[in-house]
Amino acid sequence: MALVKLNNRGVRSATTFGSISALGEMRFIKKLTASGSATLSFVDGTSDVVLDDTYKEYLFTFNNMHPATDAAKFQFQGNAAGGSGYNETITSSFFYSVHTEDDGTANLSYDGDNDQAQGTSFQPLIGSVGNGNDESCSGELWLFGLSSTTYVKHFIARTSGYYHGDGNSDSYAAGYFNTTSAIDEIQFKMSSGNIDAGDICLYGIN
Repeated sequence: MALVKLNNRGVRSATTFGSISALGEMRFIKKLTASGSATLSFVDGTSDVVLDDTYKEYLFTFNNMHPATDAAKFQFQGNAAGGSGYNETITSSFFYSVHTEDDGTANLSYDGDNDQAQGTSFQPLIGSVGNGNDESCSGELWLFGLSSTTYVKHFIARTSGYYHGDGNSDSYAAGYFNTTSAIDEIQFKMSSGNIDAGDICLYGIN
């Protein structure tokens, strides 16, 4: 039986869970920083990037992604091992909440413009990010079982951004790459213009 001792600061000790790695361990792999970049690409086996069966789950965190073009979408796609071009088949869902600074708009909506039904486009993580000097988006993208040659490859993402109409957008995307081929490359870009600034970190979860 697992015993956990609690105090007013949370968990103090855990004595019978087994090894720490049995609980899952997040390991930093690679950080890429944008500076007027058309794309940011994570390719297995290149520049110390790992996107293979070393980990069953991978996490990308993106911090203050600032578009050069106003109202651009921040988005991603994958590439199958041995393939060419970031154009894997995706089926996805997308919904968001938005609240403007003047309180004029406060919505929670499904967004059919940012989902895909067997599409091969880049998948939006958030739409309409402002390009003002203080405007950006941040969030996380989880990918599961990328190295499997049996199952499709699922992903979930949550992103918070400065909506170009002066407010906050909280966006949720989920779906799958509809392929049984392993995915070993992930690329990020804006729907229009460069990524002016921001960084993306890759972690493996064991």
